[in-house]
Formats: sequence, C-alpha cells, structure tokens
Amino acid sequence: MPELPEVETIRRGLQANIINKKIVKIDIHKPKQVHGDALVFRKKILGNKIVRVDRIGKLLIFKLQKGEDYLLVHLKMTGQLIYKNKKSIVAGGHNLPIGEQLPNKYSHIIIYFNDNSILFYNDLRQFGYLKIVHHLVKEEIKSKYGLEPLTKDFTWLNFLALMEKKKGILKSILLNQQVFSGIGNIYADEICFRAGVRPDRRVESLKAGEQKKIYQACQYIMSKAVASGGTTFSDYRTTDGAHGAYVKYLKVYGRAKQKCLKCKNNKITKYKVAGRGTHFCGYCQQ
Repeated sequence: MPELPEVETIRRGLQANIINKKIVKIDIHKPKQVHGDALVFRKKILGNKIVRVDRIGKLLIFKLQKGEDYLLVHLKMTGQLIYKNKKSIVAGGHNLPIGEQLPNKYSHIIIYFNDNSILFYNDLRQFGYLKIVHHLVKEEIKSKYGLEPLTKDFTWLNFLALMEKKKGILKSILLNQQVFSGIGNIYADEICFRAGVRPDRRVESLKAGEQKKIYQACQYIMSKAVASGGTTFSDYRTTDGAHGAYVKYLKVYGRAKQKCLKCKNNKITKYKVAGRGTHFCGYCQQ
C-alpha cells in the first residue's frame, strides 16, 4: 500500500501537471470504485478543472474549480495514478508494473483533459476509490485523521500526549490512521529500528527516552522518505518519472534472514505483528 511519502510524491507531481486543465471526458469502467452515484460524479467532473491538489495521510484531495466540491482519491492496497501526455508516461502509487499499454485491464477510471493529456486510475484489487464530496464533508473526513508526521502539529508534546493515552502493541498504534496518519507497514518497521525498539513492545512499557527516540525516528524516516520520492521495488515510477529512491535506505523491511546492517551479526527476523509482516533485529531492538 502506498504510504505518506509515496502519496506526497504523487501529490507534488500531479500539482505540477494537471492544475487548471479542463476535464472534457471521463470513462468509468468499474462504477463500484466511484463511491456514491456515478452519474452525479460524472456530472460534477465534466467541464470542471482541478485547481489544487492536497493530501492528508494517504488520502489525496483535489479541489474542483466549480462549486464547493472536492474529489477524494484513496489508492488503498494496489491503486495507481498514471498521468500521460504527448512526451511521457509518469506514475505514482503501488509499485505494480504499469506496462507499456494504456489503458489496460486495470484502468478502471480514465480522465481526459483538454490538452489531450490523460489521467488513469489503475487498481489491480479494486479496493481504492474516487469520491466527490462537499467541503463540509471533506472537513469531517479530515477530522478523523490522526497526528501526521512532518506537519507543524507533530510536536513532541502532542506526540507524548497521544502515546500516554494509548495501550497496546507499538506497531499497531503506529499503523492506526486515527492516531498517526500516513505511517504504513514499511515505515513503521523502519521507525522502530531507528528508535531501537521492538515493534511488538507494548506502548505502556516504553520509557520516556524510548518514546523520544520513536518521535525523532518518525520525523527522520518520513522526512528522508519524502525527499527520496518514497519506496518502490519494481518498475514503478513517481510522477516526475523517477524511481522511488528510499528503497536503498531500508534497514530492515524486506531484509528477512539477512544480516543486520547495524550490528553486522544478527539476522533480521520477520513475523506477524498487528496482522502485518514485520521486520526487526532482535539484537539492536529491545
């Protein structure tokens, strides 16, 4: 699933490519991926323009020019946004190969702009969605998201206040989007490794120093991942055509049974925590 760095990379790329282009046509091949009435969705999209691309957590928020409506896009597990113009094809989202042929069997929603450029919404497992909402609904949805790393509200005091109210497994708390928005499986593992804390620790057992290290690791890992364009593993490309470069900085994720890069001796363990495949070093993380 694309996490905060990948979705932020998409946001920046689309902001640079689709702003103020008139939408002249839309194909909806899988109506179930449009939440709400597909006919109303089509009516509000056609002839409109996207004037701004925002994000909260993993949710993309497109401000439409006409009225007080917003287009929400959530990529969920396997969603991709692929922008194509005369010169190039650039993509963001899940790291599934996009292939050379567009549209393809995964291109479930296609938006055409007046300059002949096209935005494809591809989704292998079809868990993602597009939705038109009024700005009041958008604000209600945003209010349900938790504290997000890299925002001005992500202070040590706010982080500590949240952690002190929680009980349960650390990784489960980090993955809870109503507590910390935007952190997913990859970065939760990397955050715990940098902090030197096992992801299966109970938050009630964390000492003040460990909490501070987790807070600092959240800032460091997410900031570096965003700067690197996120993490990708195949021929996925970001919206400027580059590969997500953070994969080369991963210390534990995807390195099961390999030697730890820090202690150089212990092998990375993988097992399920909070229902997710989880990687850690049993020597470096306590």
